[in-house]
Amino acid sequence: MAELKSIEDVGLKSTKTQAEVCPLCAGTGWKTLPARAPKDNDRSDSINDNNKDRRVTRCDCRLRARAQSLLAAARIPKRYDDCELSNFEFEESHSRLAPARMAACRFVEEYPVNKVGLLLVGKAGRGKTHLAVGIAKALIREKGVECVFYDYADLLKEIQDSYNPSVQATELGLLGPVFKAEVLVLDDLGSVRPTEWRWDTIRLILNTRYNDSLTTIITTNFADEPAAGAVDADAPRVSESFETARAAARGDTLGDRIGERMRSRLHEMCRIVKMEGEDFRQNFRSASFR
Repeated sequence: MAELKSIEDVGLKSTKTQAEVCPLCAGTGWKTLPARAPKDNDRSDSINDNNKDRRVTRCDCRLRARAQSLLAAARIPKRYDDCELSNFEFEESHSRLAPARMAACRFVEEYPVNKVGLLLVGKAGRGKTHLAVGIAKALIREKGVECVFYDYADLLKEIQDSYNPSVQATELGLLGPVFKAEVLVLDDLGSVRPTEWRWDTIRLILNTRYNDSLTTIITTNFADEPAAGAVDADAPRVSESFETARAAARGDTLGDRIGERMRSRLHEMCRIVKMEGEDFRQNFRSASFR
């Protein structure tokens, strides 16, 4: 009886395996495209040649499997599971975000013909991370593009922790995906105060990707403006006391946080997309207390 049971189990497994085989490609990973209609000047005997115009393409089952694998490896935090381009709000009170959403959709459509990245700039709560994650998911699902997500502050901390001898990870091992991913999403650039080491690190990351012609999508809460003390030859001249007062009142800019050289490099690597409008988070909190 034990032997009979084992044979039955084998039969059930075989049936299940057959049921799981894709009906389009029969498990080969390739599906046949419809044959081309014969042209008028084709020889008559070619009409009956079934293999002459046979063409194949990757089956949808393999594309879905690759997309699932790429999504699992993309490091997108679980809190962004629901972030998609399709559910990004850009109507009514958020209508000022419509150009940003349009730029994101165009980016996906044009990739990889146009591989210039995006720099999403705006105050906190404008949906920058939602849009960046939505772009990455669309590239993975629609085009099978390898994308990887890193939070700027978390990445720097991981690299610093790798210097500890008791930590298994190495700096090279951590930076490998950052350097090599076809599309890198770098979230919240400039979120930690700059130091020489942090400037050197972001310079290494951005320059490596720039030199290798890889696409980078960046979000930042800091205005895309020069660092304090940066000289603008076209700016009107003001007194030293006025400049001192203005510097004291101003908030940090992207130039302050990553340095003017890297800000200039970003302008070569990315299209600037300004995200303006109301704070999604503030609206959510207000609605919660009604």
